[in-house]
Amino acid sequence: MRKICVVVTARPSYSRVKTVLKAIQEHPELELQLVIAASALLDRYGSAVNYIQNDGFEISAKVFNVLEGENLTAAAKTTGIGILELSTVFDNLRPDMVVTVADRFETIATAISASYMNIPLVHIQGGEVTGNIDEKVRHSITKLSDYHFVASNDAYERVIKLGEDPETVFNTGCPSIDLAEMVMQKPELGFDPYVKYGGVGFTPDLSKGYVVVMQHPVTTEYQNSRKHIMETLHAVEDLGLPVLMFWPNVDAGADGTSAGIRSFRESHNLSNFHFFKNMDGEDFLRLLVNSKALIGNSSVGIRECAYLGVPVVNIGSRQNRRARGNNVIDVDYDASQIKAAINKWLVSERPQPSEVYGGGNAGENIASLLATLPPVFSKTITY
Repeated sequence: MRKICVVVTARPSYSRVKTVLKAIQEHPELELQLVIAASALLDRYGSAVNYIQNDGFEISAKVFNVLEGENLTAAAKTTGIGILELSTVFDNLRPDMVVTVADRFETIATAISASYMNIPLVHIQGGEVTGNIDEKVRHSITKLSDYHFVASNDAYERVIKLGEDPETVFNTGCPSIDLAEMVMQKPELGFDPYVKYGGVGFTPDLSKGYVVVMQHPVTTEYQNSRKHIMETLHAVEDLGLPVLMFWPNVDAGADGTSAGIRSFRESHNLSNFHFFKNMDGEDFLRLLVNSKALIGNSSVGIRECAYLGVPVVNIGSRQNRRARGNNVIDVDYDASQIKAAINKWLVSERPQPSEVYGGGNAGENIASLLATLPPVFSKTITY
C-alpha cells in the first residue's frame, strides 16, 4: 500500500480535494494519511475539520499553527510554524508521497517540509495566475513539486513554460468540479440554510431569489480591506433581495474585512441580510446554483460557478488573469460598478455552463496517478 499524505489547511482547500480524498480512500493500492492544519481547525473560520470528520475521513494528525493577528507578519510566522510542525508530522507518518493544494500561504509550509525531507511532492491546481501573493506561493510550490495535477489547459501550458518536465504535468481537471457535477445531478435547495447552519442576522424569505456575498481581503492590498468591503455592502444593501453573506478567510486584512462588516451591520438596518461562517461544500454549491448571483472575489466564482452557470460579479484584483468562463463580470472596488453589474445579471439570461476547469472526474484521475507514478523527488532540467 502506497501511503499518500494530504494536507488540508483551510475550508476552501477541503472542497478542492474532497473527491480526491474519497478516491484515495477507496483505491485498493493507496492508504490515505490526512493532516488537518491552520484555519481548517479553527471555529472562527467555520471549523472545516468538523465537516471532514462528518464525511467519514479519519484524521492522522492535526497541526495548530495559526498565529493571531491577520496581518503580513502573522502570515509569515504562521507559515514558519507550519514548517516546524509538519516536518515532525511527516517524520512520524513516513508517507510515500505528500499532496499539497492550491496557493494559500500556509500550503508552502507543506511544500518546503516535504521537499527538504526528500518526500515526493504532488501539487494540485498549480500553473494558474491571480496577480497577488497567492501567485508567488503557487509558482514557488510548482518549483518545489515533483508532480503537477493542474486544472486547466492554460495552467498545463504555464507549468511547462516554468521549466517542469512535461512528463510530470497532468491536466486532471479541478476536483472541486467533481462536487459541482454531483450538485448538477440534484440542484434543488433541499434544506433550510437558517435551520441547518445557524448564523446571525435576519431570516429573509428566499423563495423569490437571493444573492450570495463572499469577499476576502487581498494580501497585497490588505490595508484597504475595510474600505473594499464597505463598497460591496453599500452596493448590495438596497438590491431588494435577501443577501446571504459569508465571513472572510484567515488572510492578512481579514480583521479589516470583518470590522467593516460588523460596523456596517451596527449602523444600518439590514433586514435582508444573514451571515454565515461556513457550509458543507455541496450545500454551498446548491445555495449558489439557486441564487441570482455570487458577489465578491472568491475563486468559487471562477471555478465551480463557471461549471454550474452561476452569474458572478467579481470584484477587484484577487482573481486577476485567472481563466474564466462566460459567467463573470469583472468590476473595481466601486459600489456603483458593483451594483450595475448585479443589475445586469438580474435582467440577463443565465450564462451557459463551461468546462474550463474540467468535467467532473478529477478525483478518480488523481488517485489513479498517485497509485502508478514512480515516487521520485529529483528534477529533470528542461530549461
